[in-house]
Amino acid sequence: MQNTAIKKKGFDFKSELKRFMKSDNISLIFALIVMITIFSLLNENYRTGRNLISVLTSASLTGLICVGEAMLLIGNHMDLSVGSSAAFSGVLAALLMQRGLPAGATILAVIAVGALTGCCIAFFVTKLKMSSFIATVAMQSIMRGFAFIISNGEGVLITNPTFLKIGSLKIFGLQFLTFPIFFMLLIFVLFGIILKRTRIGREIYIVGGNPTAARLAGISIKKTTYMLFINMNILASVGGMILAARMNTGQPQACVGLEFDGITAAILGGVSNQGGVGSIFGAFLGLAILQGFNNGLIMLNVQSFWQNVAKGALLLLALTFDYLRAKKRKA
Repeated sequence: MQNTAIKKKGFDFKSELKRFMKSDNISLIFALIVMITIFSLLNENYRTGRNLISVLTSASLTGLICVGEAMLLIGNHMDLSVGSSAAFSGVLAALLMQRGLPAGATILAVIAVGALTGCCIAFFVTKLKMSSFIATVAMQSIMRGFAFIISNGEGVLITNPTFLKIGSLKIFGLQFLTFPIFFMLLIFVLFGIILKRTRIGREIYIVGGNPTAARLAGISIKKTTYMLFINMNILASVGGMILAARMNTGQPQACVGLEFDGITAAILGGVSNQGGVGSIFGAFLGLAILQGFNNGLIMLNVQSFWQNVAKGALLLLALTFDYLRAKKRKA
């Protein structure tokens, strides 16, 4: 009897494996393998270790945004301002350090500004009953405008050696594991655990999937919404600073379209734009497909405007699959 109870409470590998095999993740892994195979046949340099590092480095910023957007989408929201917020954060960090603020204090100050931005958006959504789409489109314009205003429309040079390390530091001395890549992977693991294994994660699913049930269960929708937007904008702020450190410059025009890449990756990974469905692991697979696809087009010398067309088509395809999955769930 005791052994049976322990078995029920413990980790059941067989049931977890069956659940995984029935999930959309298998289809995503298959799609990723097919894509890698095709691009490798078209360009033999695609499957090299050097190119993998390049893909991971370029994915490091989009990955942070993907995690935040996945959480928001599961909570039945989205944030279209994060590209502008990331650019503003990079510029702000550069300016603060030019005025003598130490790297550590600068990072904390910029994160605080990101949290405040998230609070403002959540206020408009919860108190003024704006849709997250409208509220974040407005914030997108505001943050981009501020980025240009405080920088006078020019890049702001970063010379602080401590700050610059976050863009190039080798973790454990490994050439392929830079801080941006390590931090992105750490965030995926951390938020994957939070979403799947904690009460907060379960509440996000309930709030996004069935707000009425959430209220009846005593879950604070307002509190959850604030948490999601604050989390998203902190990730955007950190991502913006990491990008600025990689570029040695805070650029007001950086990160245009970043939010759409994050949303596309999340939806490609099976996160529903209707709320209540999705996983961080799925979002990671979606990110791998998106970044691998973008990299493949670049290596095939596809012109940039055709790359934009392809990315837009990929988003429409992801939304179509999301609609079909939602229809199947309701059937």
